[in-house]
Amino acid sequence: MTLPNILTCIRVLLIPVFMVLAYQEGDGFQTAALAVYVIACLTDYVDGKLARKNNQVTNFGKFMDPVADKLLVMAALLIFVEDGTIPAWAVAIILGREFIVSALRMVAASSGLVIAANIWGKAKTMITMITLIFLLCPIGPIYLGPVSLQDVMVWITVIITAISGATYIVDNFAVIKDGFTQKGA
Repeated sequence: MTLPNILTCIRVLLIPVFMVLAYQEGDGFQTAALAVYVIACLTDYVDGKLARKNNQVTNFGKFMDPVADKLLVMAALLIFVEDGTIPAWAVAIILGREFIVSALRMVAASSGLVIAANIWGKAKTMITMITLIFLLCPIGPIYLGPVSLQDVMVWITVIITAISGATYIVDNFAVIKDGFTQKGA
């Protein structure tokens, strides 16, 4: 197994550790949860860089890396929905985009096409991770007038996520357009 794939597996193994720590009371546990989450995010950055640099891109990595990313983000989002930090509608938009883009990629792959990450997808990943890191910091809300900075960051994340999903659909509409055309008419 390559080092990038090992890092991806470590990221998956860190998810339950992160969740156990995040559910504990006390700033020490919250700080530890934040540290584990940041380490997991860093493995995402490092594994991709190493795989491309060392020509170690594998099918396992292509499959498992995005799965690990989605599981990590989903775990944090679910914790924040449960404690009321993020509204469920925002998480529904974020997870809905993930399902839609993943399904689009699967359909494309069945035709031998690859849908690579675009700038909006990369921006979505970055802003989501930054927002979740900020929300994991054991600090109270920082108010900017009537709204908190945390709420603004969640809104930005949702907006970038929606734009990202829309660009993937528009840019790759040819993959699914047959469902919109009438055959045999």
